[in-house]
Amino acid sequence: MKLSQFKFNLPESLIAYEPTDNRDESRLMVLDRKTGKIEHKIFKDILNYFDDKDVMILNNTKVFPARMYGNKEKTGATIEVFLLRELNKELRLWDVLVDPARKIRVGNKLYFGENDLLVAEVVDNTTSRGRTIRFLFDGTDEEFRRNIELLGETPLPKYIKRKATPEDKFRYQTIFAKHEGAVAAPTAGLHFSRELMKRLELKGVEFAEITLHVGLGTFRPVEVEDLTKHKMDSEQFIISEEAAKTVNKAIDSKRRVCAVGTTSMRAIESSVSADRHLKPANDWTSKFIYPPYDFSIANSMITNFHTPESTLLVMIAAFGGYEHVMNAYEVAVKEKYRFYSYGDAMLIV
Repeated sequence: MKLSQFKFNLPESLIAYEPTDNRDESRLMVLDRKTGKIEHKIFKDILNYFDDKDVMILNNTKVFPARMYGNKEKTGATIEVFLLRELNKELRLWDVLVDPARKIRVGNKLYFGENDLLVAEVVDNTTSRGRTIRFLFDGTDEEFRRNIELLGETPLPKYIKRKATPEDKFRYQTIFAKHEGAVAAPTAGLHFSRELMKRLELKGVEFAEITLHVGLGTFRPVEVEDLTKHKMDSEQFIISEEAAKTVNKAIDSKRRVCAVGTTSMRAIESSVSADRHLKPANDWTSKFIYPPYDFSIANSMITNFHTPESTLLVMIAAFGGYEHVMNAYEVAVKEKYRFYSYGDAMLIV
């Protein structure tokens, strides 16, 4: 398929810059992938679509405060440093993006916080904006993490043109977040409140937690018209024996298996056995799912409303059917659904 087939007109006014007051009260569009039928609900109504022994696959990655501001030695110029991932814990080496990049060269030192709480040295250029930096810090790992927590900001997506607030720290994080390593939230999971999860549990719905550490590649624009030529960034994912067992039991008993978010879907589709069951894994995936694609594990999914021509929209179209999904997006625009990370949700069944 061609990238231009995923264009649609998205008015600026439909982009969600703030979360809803309550997690489970955003709007929910329900799309039947067989018939294309659409229903309009509230997220907590999701309860009515799942029963005893159905399974929801949740991504329990945790967003860390990845955006930091430092000052360059000598000039004092302010530099934004976006922490992508830790390369070496002992040496405190990190893969980062810097902005403005032209001012940052190998050998430069960067100072963060009052009294230079953290100092880092640039040790390598990786891409035009990418650098490898080493934090010069003698304390324990716990102290180092505490300093990152103090100095870093919630890494809201760039389109949210406002400063991150203390509330974002809590709201741009799922309530089941456990394993730190993501620089973007798995946003479909943001709609789950503790009360809703309790009610699902009481109904007999089971949860299988997997981990995929979301990288910035999630937001990287597709720059080729021929989708087969697009390369995804690699992201680490972990599927435990226990999660695989829970999911496979549901597959065998023909229950509903729901991938909560595109990140969960990508992780499970990256670890499929020959008999179309879920395999435990601790690996990296650069899987790009586009139509036509034969899904092996999940038969339903929850997702947010995504950008035109994004890899996320392309994956949703592969799962829900191209015509059905593009029609649903047309309806979403007309009905003024809210788009992107803090936006409304869609359940595809």
